[in-house]
Amino acid sequence: MTGRGVHFPGDQTLLALITDRVEEGRATGIVLGVIDPDGTRRIVAHGDPGPDACPLGPESVFEIGSITKVFTGILLAEMAARGEVDLTAPVRRYAPTGLRMPTRGDREITLADLASHRSGLPRLPGNLKLDNRANPYAAYSVSQLHEFLASYQLPREIGSQYEYSNLGMGLLGHVLAARAGLDYETLVRHRILEPLGMTMTGVGLSPAMKARLAIGHDWKGKPTGLWDLPTLAGAGGLRSNMHDMLTFLGANIGEPRSMLERAMRTSHRPLGRGEGMDCGLGWHIMPVGPDTIIVHGGGTGGYRSFIGFDPAGGGGVVLLTNSARDAEDIALHLLNRAFRLRPRPIARTAIDLPAEILARYVGEYQFMQDFTRTVTLSVTLEHNGLMMQTSGGTKVPIFSESTTGFFTEAAEPRFTFLTDSDGFATGLILHQSRFNRTVKRVR
Repeated sequence: MTGRGVHFPGDQTLLALITDRVEEGRATGIVLGVIDPDGTRRIVAHGDPGPDACPLGPESVFEIGSITKVFTGILLAEMAARGEVDLTAPVRRYAPTGLRMPTRGDREITLADLASHRSGLPRLPGNLKLDNRANPYAAYSVSQLHEFLASYQLPREIGSQYEYSNLGMGLLGHVLAARAGLDYETLVRHRILEPLGMTMTGVGLSPAMKARLAIGHDWKGKPTGLWDLPTLAGAGGLRSNMHDMLTFLGANIGEPRSMLERAMRTSHRPLGRGEGMDCGLGWHIMPVGPDTIIVHGGGTGGYRSFIGFDPAGGGGVVLLTNSARDAEDIALHLLNRAFRLRPRPIARTAIDLPAEILARYVGEYQFMQDFTRTVTLSVTLEHNGLMMQTSGGTKVPIFSESTTGFFTEAAEPRFTFLTDSDGFATGLILHQSRFNRTVKRVR
């Protein structure tokens, strides 16, 4: 595929890929859609839609989670093209009454800093209580957002480093909506959804969307509820179906035909380096050998999603699942064969640990690989449990099989946290098939 764009296999192969994943127990249900370089759209579906739900298919509605961020980035590009905002202007210029932004030195956070995850703001606001892990953002209010920003001290220079931030993108949606004099959902509907004819997408569920909702399932396969993000909707509040998402994907591919599509192309332009990739206005721009793909994934308590395309060769893919178990490796493999499908995991049994124990393991762990490269393992506590991400890698959940022992969905590698007398992690042991490595905690 190198240098020639995307070449997707036939429908039977596509269906076999998602069927195998579901039948192995690694997903509840999957709807997969592709746009071939010639513009042909194809959709396959397989799996369980959940209790009392309509069969899975192109009309099935899913939470798309953080894919919402690319809609927010496009809103920013579209409003900038209209002259309503300036990408490089400080957020302060457009902030609603009562919002006070943190600064560092003479530098202020700009709209572009928020959209490219280079603002210096953390992944989540420190005053977001994660007590309700079934719907963690639902009770977070605008006043809490304003309170956090007014007191937060930035840990580094603005623009100096990429740090993926739900807070930053949620804040951007909040500010853009205030600038337009609308709520976030109405702004998205007027500027993106209605022009593209996306009638089955929104923050709230219309009667038609509710009738076609696929029920989300947690990583154990149990039905779970929806997530609500009233204040940070711009970070992950949208729901959609495959027909609408392929319409959105198609508008991002090829020569632009409207002001909106030109704004979409602006959102694809790299603004700064991330972790092994560039970041545009919401999008992640990934080099793969001589090729480039533009992608974003999403996840909530019971859903995972992925969108990606080849801007040079044409063609793209959308994958929607009603399971907390990630299946984005299928989509990445279809976009570029350099990405391999994950092997079937070894069966392991997970247990639930309270959030106060999990919080003791949050931090960064570093080791030298091949005596030439420092690898950082970042462990974060996010809603349903611990997540781990390697330098430049994909964030994955890790599951507890004992108080200190954890494993990934693929079951390899495994991790044992080393703790002090108070139970706080001082390091971890990385268990792989051929060796064990002791890794120190550095932060």
